[in-house]
Formats: sequence, C-alpha cells, structure tokens
Amino acid sequence: MRTEEVPLEAADTEAEFDWDTAGTPESPDGSRVWLVPTPVGNLGDLTLRALEVLRGADAVACEDTRRTGALLSHLDIRRPLVRLDAHTMHRAAQVLEKYPRLVYVSDAGTPGISDPGAELVQAAVAQDIPVEVLPGATAFVPALVLSGLPTARFTFEGFLPRSGRERKERLAALAARAETTILYESPHRLHATLLDLAESCGEGRPASVTRELSKRFEETRRGPLSELATHFAEGVRGEIVVVVGGRSDEEAQAGAPDFSALAAQLAAEGLSVRDLRARLMAAGMRKNEAYALALQAGGPSASPTPLPDAATMSGEDPS
Repeated sequence: MRTEEVPLEAADTEAEFDWDTAGTPESPDGSRVWLVPTPVGNLGDLTLRALEVLRGADAVACEDTRRTGALLSHLDIRRPLVRLDAHTMHRAAQVLEKYPRLVYVSDAGTPGISDPGAELVQAAVAQDIPVEVLPGATAFVPALVLSGLPTARFTFEGFLPRSGRERKERLAALAARAETTILYESPHRLHATLLDLAESCGEGRPASVTRELSKRFEETRRGPLSELATHFAEGVRGEIVVVVGGRSDEEAQAGAPDFSALAAQLAAEGLSVRDLRARLMAAGMRKNEAYALALQAGGPSASPTPLPDAATMSGEDPS
C-alpha cells in the first residue's frame, strides 16, 4: 500500500492552528501571577514556557524552598524564593505586594490540585491581579488514561478523609457513582484504602493503581479491587493514584437501597433533617430528592414552626 506525503503549506498552518505566544495581558502596573506545574517525576516534562516564565519572574513562591531551590539550581535559574504553603498562605497578600510578577509552584504537579495554590489565586483576584495557570504535569490525568476505564465522565476525589464518618460517607457516595473516580493515596495507607473500597464498591469492581508516574519504576496494576488489595498488601513506595470504575447498571439494579425505609430508620434514630439528608445523599440519592424525603420522614426539625393565631397576634388574651 502506497502512502503519499502531503506538504504542509504555511497557509494551511495558519488556518489549522490558533497558537498564541503572548499569554494573559498584564495589569496596568505590570503585575501578574503564574501557577506553573512542575514535573511529577521526570524533569524532561517541564515545558519550555514554564522555563521562560520562571526566568522572568520577580520571585518564586513555593511549598518547600529546599525542594524548589534544588529544581531551580538544576535549571540554572536564580530567583528569590518565598515559602507559601498551607501554614503560611495567610501572607499571600503581602507577598503579592512585594513581588508584582510572582510565580507559584507546588512540590510536584499543578498547584491547586490537592496542593496549595487556590488560596493564592483568590488573593490575586481580590486585588485585580491577572492570574495565569500554565498547562503541564499532573498525576491524575495520565493515571486515568492508563487505567483503561471510561474517561468520558469522571470525578476527582483527591485524598479521602483518613477515618470517621466523613470517610464512610465519601466511600458510600463513590460506590454509588456511575462515573469513574480518581483518588490520591499515600503508600502506607494504600492497602487499607483498597480494602475499604472493596467493601464499599464490591470486591469485583474494576480499578487500577498507578505509582511512580514518569519515573524509572513506573507501574500500573489493573484488576478487581480485591486482587489489587492482595497485590499491595505488603506495602509499596512512591506517589500513588487509584482509579475506580463506576457502578454498573446491573449493580445499581441489584443493590439499589430502599431510600424510604432508610429514611424512616434514620428518622427513628433521631437524626435532624439536615443529617438525614446527608446520609441519604451518601447512600446515592440526589440532593433535592434526599431533602424532600428527609422532610417527609419527619426528622426532629422537619415539622414547621406553628403560626400564632389571630388573637395572639393582636395581643389579646386567648383565655
């Protein structure tokens, strides 16, 4: 079979692509904030534009000055470093005032995704400072595609709560979803999380575990949750992304809860309408439907406050 090479003309390039090298316009005083993704493993994933922005900044704010300092030293970039992590983000307004052209990086990946960064954006917006987020490295998108699970619709959960009621509710909501779910997890909690997922979603629910993305020992393991829990029982190293398949139609039909019975049971336990609604939503019910059923079930705060009668309103003695 012969193939014919078609020359790419300049006019075709202009018509086909809409590239721009200017970036977001600066404010009148020249200030701007950039959120710059940094590699999750392989230094080669740092983009040319990221290098350009880092070199042109007045300062680089970051989670860990030692880690970011080592990265900038490797890149032969010398800029002042300012620590802005979860404990020092309250200083964001002062940092923005001191350094008009500020870059922010997290330890790895895109700032603001399960890392600090969103607070800095809010502070910049409050001061009418333009903000630009560069496309680049992140862990959950490659892991999602590598999983082999549906990618058209998905939910990114970040890190689950470590324990307690909130964790149970998040797991129950995850199990009821029809779309794919993505989680971050630490190595020493991976096995326990996989066991919890298997209990909530069913041992046969398809899933994948990806670790050490873009590094030498990158691994993606796919299979039912029970098999993944067994495989990683002895522990593992590296940054981890767990991807869990959505609930199938067969699972939904076979395991659909009796929401009315559940609401009645919870109301009998003395739950308020608010808590009752939260439990129904965690079991997979939609918000508006859960609220209506919570009111119908007659939780402690469901009864409306009785209106005063006409005599009381007029100040007359009802006796």
